[in-house]
Amino acid sequence: MQRTEFPGNLDSLRPIGEYILAAAKTAGLEKKKAYGLRLAMDEVATNIITHGYDENGKSGSIIISGEVTERELILVLEDTAPPFDPRSLLSPEEKDLKRPLEERNVGGLGVFLAFKALDRFDYQHTGTHNRNVFVMHRPQPAGTPHALP
Repeated sequence: MQRTEFPGNLDSLRPIGEYILAAAKTAGLEKKKAYGLRLAMDEVATNIITHGYDENGKSGSIIISGEVTERELILVLEDTAPPFDPRSLLSPEEKDLKRPLEERNVGGLGVFLAFKALDRFDYQHTGTHNRNVFVMHRPQPAGTPHALP
């Protein structure tokens, strides 16, 4: 899939979403899986733009590249915002989930909920770039052994 660079602003969310859905279609993902992938990537892109760039007075871009293998769709989202690993938001404490909404800290739950749809997620900081890797398993023809987790 073609590596595509988007400006790091909220106006880019629509074309980023279109890229994601086109990639999902190319990979043959079901609509539900495609929506889940878009939701997770949209959540990360929104956080990069608002928290990574805007709140830090920085500008930058979001670069998306991808690969369709026999068994997976792999999309990589990169940015130059300050390092932040979204996995740190994936395990809200049980006590926080049981508190009334008015008493909870703002943020984090969107990433937690969105990532439930992914088959795998990975994050690396490469010195100058954050690298978020989103993986979805492709449907396999009947009788095809499934990939091991």
